[in-house]
Amino acid sequence: MNKTELIQKIAAKTGMSRAKSQKALNALTESVSEELSRGGKVGLVGFGTFSVVQRAARKGRNPRTGEEILIDPGKSPKFKPGKGLKIAVS
Repeated sequence: MNKTELIQKIAAKTGMSRAKSQKALNALTESVSEELSRGGKVGLVGFGTFSVVQRAARKGRNPRTGEEILIDPGKSPKFKPGKGLKIAVS
């Protein structure tokens, strides 16, 4: 499912117009992104938790040359599914 299909599904389930559904989805994704960029986390009970994890510096290999390189430390978004989502999927 892509973003357009998700917007159509939200509109069908809520009775909102597609334009309002798109605004709602955009507001959700922007809000989650803003909170994660501040280092916070977003928990949706029954669905899951979005958070940021710190990755340590590590050694890697250049796939073309085989040369060993140092990969810088960084932050990465993480999603941990909630119990309700796990049950729905299985």
